[in-house]
Amino acid sequence: MTVLIKIIQLILALSILVIIHEFGHFIASRIFGVRVEKFYMFFDWKFSIFRCKKVNGKWRFKFFCKNEPEKYITHERIDPITKKKEYEYEPIDLNTLPEDDWRRAEDATEFGLGWVPLGGYCKIAGMIDESMDQAQMAQEPQPWEFRTKPAWQRLIIMIGGVCMNVILAFVIYIGLIASYGEQYIPTSEVNKYGITVDSLGYNLGLRDGDKILTVNGNYIEDFSQIPMQMILEKTDYIDVERDGDNVRVELPEDAVNQILKARSTFINTRMPFVVGGFSNGSYAEKAGVMANDKIIGINEVETPYFQDFKNNIGGYRDTDIALRVVRDTDTMTIVTHVGSDATIGVYAAQTLQVATKEYTFLQSIPQGFKKTGKELSDYWKQLKLIVKPSTGAYESLGGFITIGSIFPDSFIWEQFWRMTAFLSIILAVMNILPIPGLDGGHVLFLLWEVITRRKPSDKFLERATTIGFIFLLILLIYANGNDIMRLFR
Repeated sequence: MTVLIKIIQLILALSILVIIHEFGHFIASRIFGVRVEKFYMFFDWKFSIFRCKKVNGKWRFKFFCKNEPEKYITHERIDPITKKKEYEYEPIDLNTLPEDDWRRAEDATEFGLGWVPLGGYCKIAGMIDESMDQAQMAQEPQPWEFRTKPAWQRLIIMIGGVCMNVILAFVIYIGLIASYGEQYIPTSEVNKYGITVDSLGYNLGLRDGDKILTVNGNYIEDFSQIPMQMILEKTDYIDVERDGDNVRVELPEDAVNQILKARSTFINTRMPFVVGGFSNGSYAEKAGVMANDKIIGINEVETPYFQDFKNNIGGYRDTDIALRVVRDTDTMTIVTHVGSDATIGVYAAQTLQVATKEYTFLQSIPQGFKKTGKELSDYWKQLKLIVKPSTGAYESLGGFITIGSIFPDSFIWEQFWRMTAFLSIILAVMNILPIPGLDGGHVLFLLWEVITRRKPSDKFLERATTIGFIFLLILLIYANGNDIMRLFR
């Protein structure tokens, strides 16, 4: 059921993002008088699940239909000398078609749902895109086609999708900030007990109990932003308070590489183990442990913090232990059993105070703009790390399994919209990359045309788009291959 909930959230989020993205291309095209022949959710290779189009003022619908030639009949010819295949495209006389045939409604857009759930597309008349419609490009250019419009109009049409994704993230963040405010654990709150580190944090020079003062001389109010700051910015040192003294921890040159390759939470909050609740059949609850009890030891081992308890309980599987707890002002010992999974059935209470900044709707607008800008900047920096082989960040690339795993186990609207906004930022940044086949590839060629006043040939654009799609396919296979490999590790 958990996996199903994640899949549903992923499909819903991607559907929203694709529709909004393609709508950006659609509305910009219509503004400049360019016909949009198709607007599809998912790809309709060979056949469509659903299609509809307005013909003679009436909407007509088709279900589970095979794709047929829309306007041209393709004739294949083999050159007798070179033996290469050549194609000729014969336009269909639309006036010979029945009155209710929707191919006659050339200026209307066909909306549909494909069966290949890998995105969607907006087929713009007279444009070399993923449809690779060579038949249309072989005909005389028409005034309603993309290719006949000025370069500046074509540029706006191409960036329309990316702009809509950024606007969507901006709108979502405004709604979230206005509804829920901004919640975070302040670094000052974490410093009540200090941090806890794993082996990577220890190798970087940090120690359990350190209180982080500054990162590269800058105080970071939101504790959760510290690891990201260390990854995205060149961090040379961290100032901490250790055993009452201020200590400067000099980070090794390859600190970012180590963090990216380890894929671990190398620093975390440290807090006392206060009982917040119990799981079904809890051994501790049956033994007499109560909510708000503070666990301070296992047998003779001191465990003043939750991390200490977690690090030691694994050595007592399937045995009884003397659990030392503090209840109000009394210290007592309670004998309880430890399960084979090294748990006693207790949830730790959150003892650190979460800070909440509340905003009115008007106040949330500049905060939403600031949040969108920061997410765009941070993801761009992450992308630059990925293309540097020395960082090893490319090994962290993931596909649909990785994307799906970021959604929570249960459907919570706040979390769903946060993840959707984040994915919208990713889609915007990825699509603007100067790779043929993506919006950024079209933008690159358009900028070249504006600067040189020379338009690339249709044949060049077709070949570049094909190469771009091959590259993207390899990237897709690699990312999803990483997901599969992780499942078996």
